[in-house]
Amino acid sequence: MSPRLLTTLIVPLALAACGEADSAPAAPTRAAQPIAGASAAHPVVLELFQSQGCSSCPPANANVNALADRPDVLALSFAVTYWDQLGWKDTFGSPRWTARQWDYARAAGRGQVATPQVIVNGGPTIVGSNRAQLDALLASAGPAKGGPQISEADGRVHLAAAAAPSAPVTVWLVRYDPRSREVPISAGENGGRTLPHRDIVRELVRLGDWRGPAADFRLPAATERGLSSAVLMQQGQGGAIVAARKLAA
Repeated sequence: MSPRLLTTLIVPLALAACGEADSAPAAPTRAAQPIAGASAAHPVVLELFQSQGCSSCPPANANVNALADRPDVLALSFAVTYWDQLGWKDTFGSPRWTARQWDYARAAGRGQVATPQVIVNGGPTIVGSNRAQLDALLASAGPAKGGPQISEADGRVHLAAAAAPSAPVTVWLVRYDPRSREVPISAGENGGRTLPHRDIVRELVRLGDWRGPAADFRLPAATERGLSSAVLMQQGQGGAIVAARKLAA
C-alpha cells in the first residue's frame, strides 16, 4: 500500500482519537523503581507512536522522555505521518513508522490507529499520558521473554541456541537518538510550542531471521552519528517482542 493511500485511510480515524486522548499533564519526576529481571541486556521494550501535529501527544512524550535514561527500559519514539496533512509536517516522521503501528493494529485485530499510543513488548497498549498507568504496565510486563540470549562483540550480534520457535523470528537493529531534541512547532495543533523529544527512532534495519540454532549477524554502519543501538527479536509483523538488548555499538 502506498504512503499516500495509507495516510488517506488513517487520517479520519486518527482525528477523533487524538482529540479524545487523555491529555493530563505528565507526572512529576520520581525516583526510578527497578523492574524485576530487567536490565540493559534484558530491557522492557516501550514503543511510543506520536506526532508533533497531535495536541494530545506532549504529555505522553514527556513521560517517555523521563524513562530514556533508565537501563531497564528501552524507550523508542516513532513519529508517524498521518497528521502531516493537517498543518505541520513532523520533522522526524516516516511512513515506515506509520506502517509499523498499523502492523500492530492488524495483528491485534484493531481497525484503527491513534496517537499517542504506547505498546509494550509488542503487546499491551495504552495511551501513555498517565505516568502511573505507564509505570504499572512496565512493571507488570517485565522484560521481553521467550527468545534467546543476545550478546555483542567485534561489530556482530550473537544469538544463542534455544528452543526453535513455531515460525522464524525477525531480528531488528534499531537506532535511535538519545539526545534531547527541542523542536519549535510553527503550525498545526501544537503551533507556538517547542516540543522536546528523546529516543527518536532514526533507523530500523532487518538483520535476518532466527529459527532456533545459534546465529550471528554483522552490524551495519549507522547512517547518522550520535545514535544509540539495540536489537529486537519479534514474532512476525506486529507480533510479540521475545528478546531485546541495548548495544554498546
